[in-house]
Parts: sequence; structure tokens; C-alpha cells
Amino acid sequence: MEQYIVIHYGEIALKLGNRKFFEAKLIENIRKALKDLGEIWLKHQHGRIIILIEENYDLELIRQKLQKVFGIEYFVFAHNSEQDIEQIKKDLYSLIKKKKFKTFRITVRRSQKAFPINSQRVAQELGEFVMKKMKKKVDLENFDLNIFVDIVENFAFLYFEKIECSGGLPVGVSESLLCLLSGGIDSPVAANLMQKRGARIVYVHFDAYPATPKENSEKVKELVRVLNEYQNNSKLYLVPFLEIQKEILKIAPEDYRVIFYRRAMLRISEKIASKEDILALVTGESLGQVASQTVENIKAISEATSMPILRPLIGFNKEEIIEVARKIGTFELSAQPFTDCCSLYVPKHPVTRADLNIILDKEKNWDFEKIINKAIKNTQLIKI
Repeated sequence: MEQYIVIHYGEIALKLGNRKFFEAKLIENIRKALKDLGEIWLKHQHGRIIILIEENYDLELIRQKLQKVFGIEYFVFAHNSEQDIEQIKKDLYSLIKKKKFKTFRITVRRSQKAFPINSQRVAQELGEFVMKKMKKKVDLENFDLNIFVDIVENFAFLYFEKIECSGGLPVGVSESLLCLLSGGIDSPVAANLMQKRGARIVYVHFDAYPATPKENSEKVKELVRVLNEYQNNSKLYLVPFLEIQKEILKIAPEDYRVIFYRRAMLRISEKIASKEDILALVTGESLGQVASQTVENIKAISEATSMPILRPLIGFNKEEIIEVARKIGTFELSAQPFTDCCSLYVPKHPVTRADLNIILDKEKNWDFEKIINKAIKNTQLIKI
């Protein structure tokens, strides 16, 4: 029996007129994820993608790779029998004879209507066969082993496990976005959620070295490497921010400092986004999580740019964000000690209801264009 990976997708199938574009992007991303396997045999067939497994393939590595390809609902490692009920029985027995189980069920899907026996009858015949041959019991609810049989086109697939994935849309079907990436827990999760909606992410990080450790930028690079497993080929802009912060100390009321920091970050991000032909920004803000993330402060910060700002975590609490971070593999890195640039010169009692008139009054005599352009000129671009 030959062995295959059978990949199923869900949301893509609803795209009607654009479905072929989405399917082509998913296949492209699967090939990129499995590029270390070399040239693969791949067939696209009615809502599923089929890949032939060679003897040298590392199935656990394939599992890890495919679970990071957005657009896949689930996949299976399946053996292909012949579309003949007696041969299916023989092949099924060879697969289960060494498995330890007391109860089982048979789950049959038959989309190949030319196969002469319907799904219910196939399940009955295979169930009777396993009961007699192996002296096992059928239990449709509390089973030890679920035997899946899919009869499709010219395949008769036998398998025992569905490997769940994240679904969503293939990265690259939506417009690219620029994510303001800190070294914390929230912003990497925000980036990943937008990857799940098909967006390729470009990253910008604001670094206050030497007031903050040099290791900060290395940690951010590692976070991008983890997120890169979901999209392949990422860009990270490292912006020197300390000089801007020192200028802000001169003009901003103490309790407004973080508001001014974030407004400057948005202005810089807007220029980088324009350079990359990106139409929107992404942040990891969660409503009310910290002082700068009240509605009033978010409004005051957002006024600094005309670009749309996407906030996928706005309704998440911290535990929900941490749960996603653990799932995508960024939590352990994010939880390591880190001195964020916004933690420098922070007041004991930051403003929670910023007055935009105060901000605009203080900024009107500040030549922020000059200092921001200097920071952009000294920005480092890293390709991962």
C-alpha cells in the first residue's frame, strides 16, 4: 500500500469565484513548508490536496510543518487501498492487526458514486469483518479506535487520526500589513492572528539601545523567526528610538510621555509602511490592559496617523492572549526578561484620559519630522 498525506481545507471552499486563487496560494505555501523534502508528488482533487509519502519522509516533522500552514483545516496520514471491498478488508487487517484496542467504530465517506456499495453498507461489512477476524466490539460512542475509510475518485484511503490545524486563509491572499512588534507577549500574537487572515506581516521594532540591553533586539529577531514559520521570508525594521524619547522628555508632560512615544512610533511606522506599499498597521493593544490602552488614549495616539490601525486583540484578556502565544510558540520567548523602550522614563501615574488639545499644543513647536527622518535613516532592515 502506498501512503499519502491528505489535506483538507474549509473556509477556502466558500470563496466561490476566487476559490482557484486561494487554492493555488495554499498549494504554494504547502510546497514552501515542505521544501526540505525536495520535489514532492502533489495532486489537487475536489477540496483536498494529496501528497505521496516517500520512505525517507520524517512524518513528525511534516506534522509540525503543516500545522503552521494557515488555510488547512486538518490533514491525515492515510494508506491507499484499492476500490474493492475485499481488498480493503485485507489492507485494513494488515494495518490494525498489531494495534491494541477493544472497541472500534467505522467512519466511511464515499464521494466516488461509481463505487457500487454505499457508505452504510461499507461500514457494516468492514465492521462485521473486524468483529469476526479480531474478536473486537463495535461502540459508536466510546471507541478505542476510529477506522476512517474515504472512497474518493480513484483512491480508497484508510486512516485512524485527523490532525487538526488552525484553518483560516493562506498567507498571501490578503494585503501585507506592518506590525509594531515589541518583545512582549501581545504583539506577536496580534501578528499571528493577522497571518491567519491571509496577511503577510512586515515587522517594526523600536529599540532604545544603549539605554536598554543589546539582547533586546536579538530576542525580537528570535520572535520573528518563530513567526516566520507561518509565512516564510520576513522583514524586520529595527528603529533607534532613544534620541526621540529624550526629545519627548523635553516637551511632554510627565504623565503623557507614553502617549507621545506611541504617537512618534505611529509616524515612523507610517513612513515605513509607505515604503513597503502597506496600507494598514497592526498593534497588540487590548482594551484597558494598561494605561495607554483606554479608549481616550487609543484615540489620542491614533490621531498621529491617517493609516488604518488593526487591533486583533482589542477584546482579549491576558489569559486568552497567553493561551494563543503558547499555541503558536512565542510565549516562552516573550516571557523572558525584557526592557521595553516604553518602560524608560515612565511616570508613576500615567494619564488614562489624554486630552488631544494638550498633545497638539506641545507638539506644535516640536520639529518631529527632522528627528523622525533621522531615526528612519538609521533604521536597520533585517531579512529573515
